[in-house]
Amino acid sequence: MSNIVIAALYKFAKLPDYREMQNGLLDFCVAQGLNGTILLAAEGINGTIAGTRAGVDALMFFLRADARLAGIEHKESYSDEMPFDRMKVRLKKEIVTLGVPGVDPNEKVGTYVDAEHWNALISDPDVVLIDTRNGYEYDIGTFRGAVDPHTTTFREFPAYINKNLDPAKHKKIAMFCTGGIRCEKATSFMLGQGFKEVYHLQGGILKYLENIPAEQSMWEGECFVFDQRVSVGQGLKVGTHDQCFACRHPVSQEEKASSRYQAGISCPHCFDTLPQKTRERAIERHKQNELARKRGGSHIGVPQKKQTETQSER
Repeated sequence: MSNIVIAALYKFAKLPDYREMQNGLLDFCVAQGLNGTILLAAEGINGTIAGTRAGVDALMFFLRADARLAGIEHKESYSDEMPFDRMKVRLKKEIVTLGVPGVDPNEKVGTYVDAEHWNALISDPDVVLIDTRNGYEYDIGTFRGAVDPHTTTFREFPAYINKNLDPAKHKKIAMFCTGGIRCEKATSFMLGQGFKEVYHLQGGILKYLENIPAEQSMWEGECFVFDQRVSVGQGLKVGTHDQCFACRHPVSQEEKASSRYQAGISCPHCFDTLPQKTRERAIERHKQNELARKRGGSHIGVPQKKQTETQSER
């Protein structure tokens, strides 16, 4: 088994003292040799970290010692390489940004459906299956029959719901996301809009890919993840995608063969639309990174293997 444990964690909980928690949590993670990003807000905690088995276990024990986080769960996968460059603990207004005041999963949330019962739910012809993730995530993989809301950020999701769905017509809604956190906010929002039957995949896509055998899976493609692995497939094995440093879109092996793909500079998704200043910055960063590689290090701010965002569940 690979020796790096990657843990995705979150919990909605009332943390009015979240600002005071920041330094102690960061110091603890650094002392355990962990890298990654954890977000703290008054509504809870969210993050993905990586380290040794002992380090990850120590962090989960540390978090659960706080009675408000005693029930926090996490999902694990494994890597041969550290997928993050450093450890960060950031303060946010929301641990996943919906941008709608008053939406509180601590007060109300949709009906959880575990991975083992998910296929039966989404096979119901009366169910509208919605992928709550962003377009670049949907592009590389989703559940069979899922609707793409064509969002670029989670902030756009409420507008999509208000424009395209009607509680009087759409009686059963099922939603999913990478690890479950976006669906907590999305289902809470929809219940507040008058929808009655709103379901979401417990543990998200990651739990489904971990638990459901390939021959029974209704998942098609790969799942984008917010670390340097870029994507994972069935059984949470590291996927085949890289990521464009300039536009952050996942890039398939076929797209890397395109004349519009330049490592660290551009890809088919942004070649025609990339602003010149962004292109120039990407070229300079790529140049500095290549020089750093030759020296045996990495240029600051640029991951050594793949360039990706580190914040969980944008």
